[in-house]
Amino acid sequence: MEEKLIFNYKTHKREPIALPYDDFQYKNLDEIIDTESISDNACKNFPDLSEPEVVRHFIRLSKLNFNIDENFYPLGSCTMKYNPKVNELISRFKGFSDIHPAQDVEDLQGILRILFELGEYFKDLSGLPGVTLQPAAGAHGELTALFMMKAYFEDTAPNKNVILIPDTSHGTNPASAQTAGFKTVKIKSNADGDTDLEDLKAHLNDDFAGIMLTIPNTLGLFDKHILEISKLVRASGGFLYMDGANMNALMGKVIPADVGVDVMHFNLHKTFSTPHGGGGPGSGPITVCSKLQRYLPNPLIIKSDNQYKFSYSNSGSIGKVKEYFGNIGVLLKAYIYIKSLGAEGLKRVTEFAVLNANYIRKSLEDVYKPAFSRICMHECVFTNEYQEKSGVKTLHIAKRLLDYHIHAPTIYFPLIVHEALMIEPTETESKETIDNFIEIMKKIAQESKDNPDLVKNAPHNVFRKKLDEVLAARSPVLKWRR
Repeated sequence: MEEKLIFNYKTHKREPIALPYDDFQYKNLDEIIDTESISDNACKNFPDLSEPEVVRHFIRLSKLNFNIDENFYPLGSCTMKYNPKVNELISRFKGFSDIHPAQDVEDLQGILRILFELGEYFKDLSGLPGVTLQPAAGAHGELTALFMMKAYFEDTAPNKNVILIPDTSHGTNPASAQTAGFKTVKIKSNADGDTDLEDLKAHLNDDFAGIMLTIPNTLGLFDKHILEISKLVRASGGFLYMDGANMNALMGKVIPADVGVDVMHFNLHKTFSTPHGGGGPGSGPITVCSKLQRYLPNPLIIKSDNQYKFSYSNSGSIGKVKEYFGNIGVLLKAYIYIKSLGAEGLKRVTEFAVLNANYIRKSLEDVYKPAFSRICMHECVFTNEYQEKSGVKTLHIAKRLLDYHIHAPTIYFPLIVHEALMIEPTETESKETIDNFIEIMKKIAQESKDNPDLVKNAPHNVFRKKLDEVLAARSPVLKWRR
């Protein structure tokens, strides 16, 4: 049955309850509600529903949503990783939620200590000496770092204005570089999924300012040529920027500075325990090499005379990029996550994330063609080449998964893989959950051979059946009309 919108309910005209305001603490309703700003027109289309009817309506709607608490969500840390509930609970403690950023520094010593220590953790994880927690998302971290690089070159070599971006990088990289005032040039990947060194060398000219590498890249692969790339970049006077969104494949195993990284961002809302469904909230701290430290956004949080303070000492600072101290709720959850796991725990996160992805890759390689036949990192990428002869597309497979109560993984990305199916199980899923997913994927592969129409017309067992994608794209209904 079609679920109605709240405005679609037809009810008999009912009289509202007349509340006895004389018995209330506030005798004058205007003390509670600005009644003058509420017009008759604003309320005239509201249905006459009781409180139970309203509550039940929205509870029904909430049950139609797929969520990570309900079942497996192989979109991974990129969007929906399961995160410990205790981190959410602690971040809401009154000692955190009741403070105000405009309080005196003396009153904020607790939260400033947490932020200072969190910055030190990111410096340790990256091997880089400078840090800011201000950026509010991964792309915001990219932009902040590129503004700093731009400021550096304006001081030292104004002609350097080109950023190289491999075709296996995250899609936000070129937008961030261009917004910061750089020109961008795409670098090809080779047949193994690594950066094409010859194409890279051809673009290392006097204009070269840096390269933005996603490590591991969007193919789920660690570039075998990273040391050679970093030597080439350094010799050309540029910076090696690392998109650290996939840090859950490296923590405790690789120190980015050790392989030549000069500047990077962390996606706290991906690796470090904040759900990112619906586009937020996020946090994208960056760490930088010594050359870029003086350009970090002011203020920095420092420890001096056994107190935590704000420092505005960076003479070359690009200025604030976020009001106050950043997205504190996300930073708190990251701090709790790191403290609870410790160095060995973070290393185990990496080990399980990589193990789970490779277990899926090997288990499915005979029924879904791997994009690259080599060990992957935190995610594995398939094509649907084995299913195409039946006319089954990656989109059909993704929708059929919904019938088995599993959310679809990322599809049609990375763009350089035809009919891509990117699966990221993360470290949080059990072998039993992953085995069930593998079994279902094999079953869908068999259905694609035996009964392709069943797959092509999926989903069948969910509230909203197969949509007309062309109509939805060309004539989307974005506004409710009576």
